[in-house]
Amino acid sequence: MSKLKIAVIIGTTRAARFGHNAAQWIFDIAAKRDGIDVELIDLRDFPMPFFDEVASNAWAPTQNEIGVRWQKKIAEFDGYIFVTGEYNHGIPAVLKNALDYAYPEWNRKAAAFVGYGAVGGSRAVEQLRSVCVELQLAPTRTGVYIQGGDFMAVWRQGKPISELEYLKANADSMLDDLVWWTDALKVARSKS
Repeated sequence: MSKLKIAVIIGTTRAARFGHNAAQWIFDIAAKRDGIDVELIDLRDFPMPFFDEVASNAWAPTQNEIGVRWQKKIAEFDGYIFVTGEYNHGIPAVLKNALDYAYPEWNRKAAAFVGYGAVGGSRAVEQLRSVCVELQLAPTRTGVYIQGGDFMAVWRQGKPISELEYLKANADSMLDDLVWWTDALKVARSKS
């Protein structure tokens, strides 16, 4: 069987963002695994306007060319790792917008989460899980949460995330779950 294709999606585009650090960290861990190909996807490369289509692309073709390019890109993957901060107890608007620009491309694939912020982005991840279920993604149980003093040490003081050694066990568990679900769902999709 061919390698599973996993996208690590940086869920924010702010100039002062932290997400690219967390995304690179989980990408580096995932890239060392056999059986998967991992690609880092930056929403900055897909500057979609706020969703203003006639309907979801499940019902009507998307007219915005960047939206179409986004759909084609994410359709290439078997599973996803969403890296998100928590903005006012929720996910960044740009991530929600990107999720809304596609529908069938997400269906019946696995999703895992790396959150960061005061409470590790946990409230944003919970919101993201609900959105993923509606998009027919299968969220994994285990996630990674970079929180509190550790988050501040990395964000403000430049401490490498890799020095937060306890996070590696969470990352490994999350990746184990993601690979299992991604493989199972890929096999199931091939039969339908």
